[in-house]
Amino acid sequence: MRILLISGISGSGKSVALNVIEDAGFYCVDNLPPSLLVDLVNTLEWEGVKSAAMAIDSRSAHLLKIVPEAIERLRQLGHEVKVLFLTASSETLIARFSETRRSHPLSHLLQQQQLSSAPLSLVECIQKERELLEPLQFLGHVIDTSFLSANSLRQWIKDEIGVEQAPLILMFESFAFKVGVPLDVDFVFDVRILPNPHYDHALRPLTGKDQPVINFLDQQEMAQDLYRDIQSLIEKWLPEFKRDNRSYLTVGIGCTGGQHRSVYMVEKLAKYFQQNERVLIRHRQTNCG
Repeated sequence: MRILLISGISGSGKSVALNVIEDAGFYCVDNLPPSLLVDLVNTLEWEGVKSAAMAIDSRSAHLLKIVPEAIERLRQLGHEVKVLFLTASSETLIARFSETRRSHPLSHLLQQQQLSSAPLSLVECIQKERELLEPLQFLGHVIDTSFLSANSLRQWIKDEIGVEQAPLILMFESFAFKVGVPLDVDFVFDVRILPNPHYDHALRPLTGKDQPVINFLDQQEMAQDLYRDIQSLIEKWLPEFKRDNRSYLTVGIGCTGGQHRSVYMVEKLAKYFQQNERVLIRHRQTNCG
């Protein structure tokens, strides 16, 4: 089995790393007591799990000394074990805890485990945690996250475990402004300025996927100008969203009733981008797909 052990200083990004690893298909466990490590791996192997990741940190302070022995035992059993240790400068950690306003995990835990007689300050907690985790720091690859954004750390973790970035899914979604703008959209374009097929009695019962409506809007120079502008903007900025490790980019196209103009524009844009991108189409106010 492929096993990743994630450890490190609180506030250094262990949760970010574990989320990335979980998204990559690993079975993940946070705050695992080291005494359960070998038994858990045996159980997961029996259940057919091929890749697993466990976060072990200072919350198991009194058990950390058995981690090296547990790792050696797993390797003797034929498992591939890799350790990632995340750290950061004390100044960075203090700033991060100040931003989140969270207390350090050791502030009361050491008292509960009778390793300290009184609560510790944040600086004291950080120093004490470094001392507790020092034996683990040299078991694997150390990543200093002091000057890394969360997004950069995600990419570093993907590189560490050999995960390729999943292709971004570009979703085009039509909707009706009279119902409301969907909450899940990244871009919103208003096509209510275009001539409305609703006022043509022959076109009113149709949708933007029906050929008579398509023909009507294809003949509108304004519709073609707007289409090209939207297409150009998305095409220009799409690479930046990909570099930002986005999984989805949702483009909302709205008209009054969400039946004609918005559907037409969504279908036209989707057809163009389907040539090179993974595209999804959603129509909120119609049953046309």
